Amino acid sequence: MGATGGVASVMSDTRDSSPWPRVCEKFKREFGHHAFTTWLGQLGFNGIDGGTAELTAPTKFVRDWIQRHYAPRLQDFFASEDARVKALTIRLAPKPSAGAPEGAATPAVAAEPVETGISMRTDEGSALDPKYTFDSFVVGKSNELAYAAAKRISESDDVAFNPLFLHGGVGLGKTHLMHALAWEVKRRDPQKRVVYISAEKFMFEFIAALRFKDTHAFKQKFRAVDLLMVDDVQFIANKESTQEEFFHTFNALVDNRCQVVITADRSPTDLEGIQERIISRLGWGLVADIHPTDYELRLGILQSKAEQTKNVPVPAEVLEFLARRITSNVRELEGALNRVLAYGTLVGRPITMDMTRDVLQDLIRANDRKLTIDEIQRTVADYFNLRLAEMLSERRARNIARPRQIAMYLSKQLTSRSLPEIGRRFGGRDHTTVMHAVRKIEDLRRDDSQLDDDLTRLGRLLEG
Repeated sequence: MGATGGVASVMSDTRDSSPWPRVCEKFKREFGHHAFTTWLGQLGFNGIDGGTAELTAPTKFVRDWIQRHYAPRLQDFFASEDARVKALTIRLAPKPSAGAPEGAATPAVAAEPVETGISMRTDEGSALDPKYTFDSFVVGKSNELAYAAAKRISESDDVAFNPLFLHGGVGLGKTHLMHALAWEVKRRDPQKRVVYISAEKFMFEFIAALRFKDTHAFKQKFRAVDLLMVDDVQFIANKESTQEEFFHTFNALVDNRCQVVITADRSPTDLEGIQERIISRLGWGLVADIHPTDYELRLGILQSKAEQTKNVPVPAEVLEFLARRITSNVRELEGALNRVLAYGTLVGRPITMDMTRDVLQDLIRANDRKLTIDEIQRTVADYFNLRLAEMLSERRARNIARPRQIAMYLSKQLTSRSLPEIGRRFGGRDHTTVMHAVRKIEDLRRDDSQLDDDLTRLGRLLEG
């Protein structure tokens, strides 16, 4: 049977009632004639074999583009025309053998099947980690609001907040919650179209769409979804064209009552290089901060992970030691336990305190000096309910100047940075300004019990 597209076809069990022309028509209606002629028009239909619709593409580039951008919808179109279709495969068309007649049929070559379920990735989005579920997420005071909000979205088709904006430092659980949300939404309703993607990948795909003059397909991909999740939105800072497209995509989804979830390393008001109108919209819904973990939460995470490895017992004192010393983020905390478990398994030694200290000496040293000026600034700003930009500004109002001095004082006390370097990190101030702030806070602390209490609490927050 001849191919409908530009590639020879060799197999079909639906010679007289091929679904391919109707699939093509549906594609044109949804994505437009230009997208059809640019991409789908280059494919050939081989037929349906064992519940799999088989197509051929002339080049790897065309195959990969269609897999990334159109495969889930193509499978939907085929399934609507033929209930037998449960999967879709796009193979590379073989080049004709030397001496073969032009247009002669040749055997189809092997190709990677298109991933259209959620076993590995969301619809046309990034890969999902099966370990990242709500059941495996350990909840504590530092993340309970973010967890509850993500859980509510996964359980309801109509929530009161849109978008959900999660922010916090590296390795605190933002990505875990997004993956868990995707898994749960698709488990409840496999027909839901869910896209999880990093802001960086969103930008790269938009650039590719511009390059190949296929922005219509790009818009269709991100606007025809039920749930869009964009990770690390700070990566599109100062990318004006990408921000423009993100802005219109965001508006289209919210107007259509489709859920949007965004993450970043800081709150919307502290994002730099992002258009003001985007910042305003990011704050429309619920903004949930994921704070650094406290000791109890870190210990709970370690205990939960240790319970999954019963073949290698981990003494309670080792878990408590790790929870006290590895305070940077959850990812590093779990990595430390994995390293100890791997060492004990590979060398056949029981896990002890001495072995743990020996295996993790480099990580422990790194955590002893981990505190940064940025962390101090964010913690002090949050504590006094200020925007980070306000604290770093030139404003001299007492409610801003005093927290700024406290942050400078803590930066001097808790880091090894020099006075000039601290000054530079506070809006390019001179080292004498930092010196004055340090002396001022030292003097006030002796007589002001409230200030002394604030400094004590801040110290505990910063030390985890």
